Amino acid sequence: MPDAADALLVIDMQVDFLPGGALAVPQGDALVPGINTLMAGFGAVILTQDWHPAGHSSFASRYADRRPFDSVEMPYGPQVLWPDHCVQGTPGAAFAPGLRTDGDLILRKGFRPGIDSYSAFFENDRATPTGLEGYLRTRGIERLTLVGLAFDFCVGFSALDAAALGFEVTVRRDLCRAIDMDGSEAEAARAMDAAGVRL
Repeated sequence: MPDAADALLVIDMQVDFLPGGALAVPQGDALVPGINTLMAGFGAVILTQDWHPAGHSSFASRYADRRPFDSVEMPYGPQVLWPDHCVQGTPGAAFAPGLRTDGDLILRKGFRPGIDSYSAFFENDRATPTGLEGYLRTRGIERLTLVGLAFDFCVGFSALDAAALGFEVTVRRDLCRAIDMDGSEAEAARAMDAAGVRL
């Protein structure tokens, strides 16, 4: 019987992050069978879903002089600009084909037009909560295992925030894939290791 204090957090397993998608993570689609199998071992399963309005401030298409993967300064700090992706209600925002979505909670993030959201816990201003911490606390969840996309962005930021909030955190590297932009995969691994996240 799965322990009710253990939750699986499935991060952004969406069409636009799969091969052929607007912001494809190499081999992202290969994770689906393993994640589906893993779900049965947890007392709770939470799935996050990137859910941007059209014209989101993190989209490079908003800026005449910028390209995807450029960085700009936002009121909350530096922000990578991305190709338009996971726009609300579009096929690219849908969950990966074949992924089980019958979990306990689907948490949508990145829906505020002026601020991006990598972490499942906080917007990129590092202050505005998504509400996930409160949900986990009221469920009595103490331990989190994270899987999904991408290891060096949304998975990594979520894991670091979870550890800082006092949860016991494991990231299954075999069930994550990275964008690896300018060494971001190794940097994320170092940061998680230093924060006490079990990789």
